[in-house]
Amino acid sequence: MSQFWKAWQKRKKTLQEKALHHHADRSMESVADKELSLEVDENIIMIEQELGRCDDLVVRRFRDKRGTECAIVFLDGMVDRNVISEYIISYLSNPQIPDILPASNELESTDGLRQVIRNILSGSAVLMRNGDNKAYLNNTRGWDRRSVDEPQTESVVRGPRDGFCETLCVNSALIRFRLKDPNLRVHHMVIGQRTQTDVYVMYIDGLAHPPMVQEMLARLEKINVDSILESGYIEQLIQDRRWSPFPQIQNTERPDKVVANLLEGKVSILVDGTPFALIAPAVFSQFYQSPEDYYERFYIATLLRFIRIISITIALLLPSLYIAFSSFHPEMIPSRLVIAMAAGRSTVPFPSLVEALFMELAIEILREASVRLPGPIGPTIGIVGALVVGEAAVSAGLVSPVMVIIVAVTTIGSFASPSYSAAIAIRMLRFPVMLLAGMFGLYGIMLFLIVILIHLSSLKSFGVPYMSPLSPLNLKGMKDLFIRAPHHLLRTRPTMFHIQDEIRMREDEKP
Repeated sequence: MSQFWKAWQKRKKTLQEKALHHHADRSMESVADKELSLEVDENIIMIEQELGRCDDLVVRRFRDKRGTECAIVFLDGMVDRNVISEYIISYLSNPQIPDILPASNELESTDGLRQVIRNILSGSAVLMRNGDNKAYLNNTRGWDRRSVDEPQTESVVRGPRDGFCETLCVNSALIRFRLKDPNLRVHHMVIGQRTQTDVYVMYIDGLAHPPMVQEMLARLEKINVDSILESGYIEQLIQDRRWSPFPQIQNTERPDKVVANLLEGKVSILVDGTPFALIAPAVFSQFYQSPEDYYERFYIATLLRFIRIISITIALLLPSLYIAFSSFHPEMIPSRLVIAMAAGRSTVPFPSLVEALFMELAIEILREASVRLPGPIGPTIGIVGALVVGEAAVSAGLVSPVMVIIVAVTTIGSFASPSYSAAIAIRMLRFPVMLLAGMFGLYGIMLFLIVILIHLSSLKSFGVPYMSPLSPLNLKGMKDLFIRAPHHLLRTRPTMFHIQDEIRMREDEKP
């Protein structure tokens, strides 16, 4: 057995080395880093050879006022043609303007073919002139994009209505708009051998813990994949425990939530092409908190938090408690309720476990179908389908009326979680706890809770214990855990994130 294990480890290492070598030989790395020529025609030939047959590659030739042959190369649909015609070509062709290129922060120069190819693929227009071995990279990106809109997954009654979109520069501007701090740092990275996805890593210098920032950057630099199409790729590749059902990195569409977390010493990751930003490190308590908690008065926010905690508990345990009480511990239920439940189950041919699993699976199928259907139709089909299935199942004697009520309350409770990722984890864990309740009753539920608590206590997110501030106990953090203390009592930032500047409000500045 040990020889087999050693052989497998050796084979695995060989495959990993081959994969790394294969990645290094493709995509942008395969583009020869040649120097550009003094001749425009030779440069265009090199670009066309690297890009192959691209019918959307546009080459516009013209002469400047001195008669020098020039060319602008770009991809159709990815640039603003008006900017190219009116700003660049007209500028260089006008004899009344000095023979210099427009001074702009958006203008860079390079003499390397690889950088030219990458900028063309990113939507820049590349200007080249005879007698000059440099290419001038103009940021003329102008493709159609979705405008800033209200977040679809994190609605609030009170709070900002703008959310992230799929454009990286717009998303970073939404953060800059709210956080006018000169200490805000933005690191640019390119991840994905083929997609060459732009990524921003943002944090506040002087607040974020430097080792944590370095760990984040190191994990991102180790990513060696073909494509990054959404921030979920990065989330799964850099999290600490990849097999855990619980999310260890937050994702959000809300700029105000990102800013609030940056002010607590965390790091945010923005990915081009997705409206979902990542926030790390994360702790479990943040997944039942909402940005709206800090916009409402403290007693309203505290009430809403307790409602969410109760809802999440119901979503996880209510069907299991029904199975345990009805199958193993009926003596713990009031006599009248036992009689009513027995009367409702008199025509049901299945045990309560099978009954609960059938209804839960039916509801999950309806919920998934309603999500995949077009917007106006999905919610209607979900509601009507649930009513029809529930009524038909009761009429056919497949389930009891009590089970329909329990499943309905459980489903509603799962909607109360502000985090979709956390709600999915709760929905997934509901099935194993139902099986344990069907086999061992309340003892099975207690066993499940003990295992989950041990697992949660062992998790860390970039060195921060997942159950902070409960484990290890941090009394200062309890002010913003189950309750949301008044703002004038939240004088310090959470210390569990190893923040450099703990003071949020000075004593002499309290109202």
